[in-house]
Amino acid sequence: MQDLKTLLETALSETKNLEEGESFLVKDLFKGYLWNRIPRGDRLLLGSMFLSYVGSQDCHISVLNKGASGQQMYRYQEERSQKPFES
Repeated sequence: MQDLKTLLETALSETKNLEEGESFLVKDLFKGYLWNRIPRGDRLLLGSMFLSYVGSQDCHISVLNKGASGQQMYRYQEERSQKPFES
């Protein structure tokens, strides 16, 4: 399995394929069978790394509230939001 840094780079690269205003989960950035091959513990770490990266970098991704399943939601936008957490 790929290391977490490579997986994070893959996830961030895939955000370029999103449309303005599109909401997503980190797992949406991977094909289903690829996501399922990542061990659960690594998926949790990847989610934490993605959240940390988005919160610390000037990127075009806003952090939303967690969904019903407890997974962190994000939104892609062309311009960086002034508010780090939106609903």
